[in-house]
Amino acid sequence: MPSTTPAAVPFTVPQCRERKHRGEKITCLTAYDVSTARLFDEAGVDILLVGDSLGMVVAGMPDTLAVGMAEMLFAVRAVRRGATRALIVADLPFGSYQTSVAAGVRNAVRCLKAGASAVKLEGGQPRRRLIRRMVEAEIPVMGHLGLTPQAVRRMGGYAVQARAPEAAEALLEDAQALEEAGVFALVLEGIPRELAARVTARLAIPTIGIGAGPDCDGQVLVAHDLLGLTDPAPKFVRRYADLAPTIRAAAQAYCRDVTSGAFPADRESYHAPGAPVAVRARG
Repeated sequence: MPSTTPAAVPFTVPQCRERKHRGEKITCLTAYDVSTARLFDEAGVDILLVGDSLGMVVAGMPDTLAVGMAEMLFAVRAVRRGATRALIVADLPFGSYQTSVAAGVRNAVRCLKAGASAVKLEGGQPRRRLIRRMVEAEIPVMGHLGLTPQAVRRMGGYAVQARAPEAAEALLEDAQALEEAGVFALVLEGIPRELAARVTARLAIPTIGIGAGPDCDGQVLVAHDLLGLTDPAPKFVRRYADLAPTIRAAAQAYCRDVTSGAFPADRESYHAPGAPVAVRARG
């Protein structure tokens, strides 16, 4: 008998702008695997960002720079298998779009063929030509300004950006340039709240904040930060769970049961046909 549960209505690129116009917030979390994607999708998260942050929180790298297309495509396929409603946005990793417009478009197409609904890239006005070409090729693009992790070497580390008036004005100009180029949304990371509010008010497209204050049109967090799996966490993170002690305790209990012989028990074992059922002796 077919299920009577109504199918989830997919969240789409046009709905991002509609949410902003209605004054409704957009939710976004990172996802890198099928299980997490399924849980976040069931929870009603609007956008699942397959972030190159997987290099840090999954692979233990010091930054995102070593992540390549192979890792991103693997993660995109996994997240696509787990999500039916959320809009899946794939980060274009460092080196996949900086060398030429043609390379950027080619790698963005690969992300969509793997299951993404859109791609995200970092940078301001120098990305206008690339973004226009992607939009012409029917590829939805999300921008990213402020603290851009792929530029960590140039910035000298992970620090709040655009504090000075000149830098703030430059970011405003970048944001407007990206909107004119055709991005459907803009991530603002690691900038003063007041600047994020100005950008949000000036643009017709939604802003998605991470460490940019509450005035953005939506928010994104790295899943591992949200779930308490990273330590220490940045100031802007609010932990909604503390899974590290739970996971550690579960692994410790498993080790105790295996070494003591308590696991696996007979009920967790298979039997040959006709074999007698084990009977627990009474004391």
